Amino acid sequence: MQRDCYRIVDRSWPDKITAVITRLSQLFCRTLREDPADAEVASHRWLVRAGYIRRAAPGIYSWLPLGLRVLANVERIVREEMDAIGAQEVRFPALLPREPYEDTNRWTEYGPNLFRLQDRKGADYLLGPTHEEMFTLLVKDLYSSYKDLPLSLYQIQTKYRDEARPRAGLLRGREFVMKDSYSFDIDDAGLDASYAAHRAAYIRIFDRLGLEYVIVKATSGAMGGSASEEFLAVSPSGEDTFVRSPGGYAANVEAVRIPVPTAVDASAIGAARPVITPEAGTINALVTLANSDFPRPDREWTAADTLKNVVFKLALPDGTSDLLMIGLPGDRDIDPKRLEAALEPAEVTALAEEDFAANPGLVKGFIGPVTLTDGVVAQHLGAEGPLKLRYLLDPRVVPGTAWITGANVSDTHLIDVVAGRDFTADGVLDVAEVRAGDPAPDGSGPLSLARGIEMGHIFQLGRKYAEALGLKVLDSNGKLVTVTMGSYGVGVSRAVAAVAEATCDDHGLSWPPALAPFDVQILATGKGEEIAGAAERLAEDLDAAGLRVLLDDRKASPGVKFTDAEVMGMPLAVVVGRGLADGVVEIRQRASGERSEVAVGQAVAQVLELVNR
Repeated sequence: MQRDCYRIVDRSWPDKITAVITRLSQLFCRTLREDPADAEVASHRWLVRAGYIRRAAPGIYSWLPLGLRVLANVERIVREEMDAIGAQEVRFPALLPREPYEDTNRWTEYGPNLFRLQDRKGADYLLGPTHEEMFTLLVKDLYSSYKDLPLSLYQIQTKYRDEARPRAGLLRGREFVMKDSYSFDIDDAGLDASYAAHRAAYIRIFDRLGLEYVIVKATSGAMGGSASEEFLAVSPSGEDTFVRSPGGYAANVEAVRIPVPTAVDASAIGAARPVITPEAGTINALVTLANSDFPRPDREWTAADTLKNVVFKLALPDGTSDLLMIGLPGDRDIDPKRLEAALEPAEVTALAEEDFAANPGLVKGFIGPVTLTDGVVAQHLGAEGPLKLRYLLDPRVVPGTAWITGANVSDTHLIDVVAGRDFTADGVLDVAEVRAGDPAPDGSGPLSLARGIEMGHIFQLGRKYAEALGLKVLDSNGKLVTVTMGSYGVGVSRAVAAVAEATCDDHGLSWPPALAPFDVQILATGKGEEIAGAAERLAEDLDAAGLRVLLDDRKASPGVKFTDAEVMGMPLAVVVGRGLADGVVEIRQRASGERSEVAVGQAVAQVLELVNR
């Protein structure tokens, strides 16, 4: 052993460390023959059955060696593309103090979705759901001049959100891995450039992941800010509904804003009048009765002629509650996700029986925007009316439109109730369901609907967090200005599930080469030292050629090995078995199902060609 002043050099150590082939007999992995009881989607089912993840608690999963390899591959792709635009990686703690989130009001706004806890001294902490506050404070602490900007920082870290309904395995969990990055610029032009750079990086990331995705307009929600886009992996298992048109319009349904009709001249419409509608407490029953007992002279009544009024109870983050009534055409329903997004951070629930009992002015099944007192149409039920509630209207209910609507009296409705004449509202709320065939807001054609998995979300935050936390720098004139920010997230662990969802089949997982835990799986399917030795030598040769190799050397039947290979989903499998007597091995391509026999001496070259292809 030789010593010098810098290091200890062990001359006995080999110049090259011999690679250790990963053997399935030693790998910490067990495949399952039955689906997990709580599996709702294919990715969840196969990731558990193939031994990639294990459930620890609802919405919380442990990563096993195979799954961790896929996760690391996603992280590698994300890091490479973030580094390529000059973003620098940092790492924040998951356990965070309350105070910064108080300063931005998100300690309250996040409501029950936040994991809160106290230390032994009684100080409040949270498990980070997202880190805008921490990034902002870090830059504030270290930078003070416009010369330090632009700046982009990112981290890949575990996040925590107390989802009310965790489901679908990794697609909707309470603990998940996310890449979040933030840009800091001196002005809006700089923010536009940072946003464009991140957007382009995201396109490269999702292209490399091999996902079919769309970029849609989105709402900012609790994040705040102006411009906002989502990257959705197209999947029938997705929780997000999006729309697109032949002319190129694309948006998350929460972000769709319908074209507002023009006002109508109602001067020829007579006064509103009550009609008796026994047991017509639903839209369908009302339309049937109307066509039977008081038909129109020009055409039949339809659900679109009725004004449906739905009342909700809002639980506000400050602990108070409020009543909200929404009026919309009776042929439409309220979209819960659009409603939730529009009213965030308030929690929205439908009125229960006890709520109606506490508000006798609201007659279930016969609610309307005006009251009927002694047969006379009286004051509307808005903020100035006899009930304290807010009344918001669908944009289609424009001034001059006439409706059949409830009279707030049992078994009674009003006909020819005119918006703007007989009632007014406290505002407009566009939360009705969006349907296939509806016109695109930009006039680019009829909308079609599809489902997607949210994989990325980019925001132009602007100055919301910088203002709240005092992030200012000196500009070129020596004047203090507030920094403008962008926020950009990628669901890293969700990407594992999304790719699995898109590529699996009835037999198991089928990884694209960029994400697979191993490039090739070698199956020794036969008895005797000759087959085992040939499989071993092939594994060593492929490893020496730079491939990631998994050798199935278990004492199991060929059928078990074939089944497990399909379940685990490596891109290529090489079968060393009966064909060895004839000097050939079989190469199986997982995605296409194609099989071919090649000479043993050509196997390495053939596998390399397929991997490179």
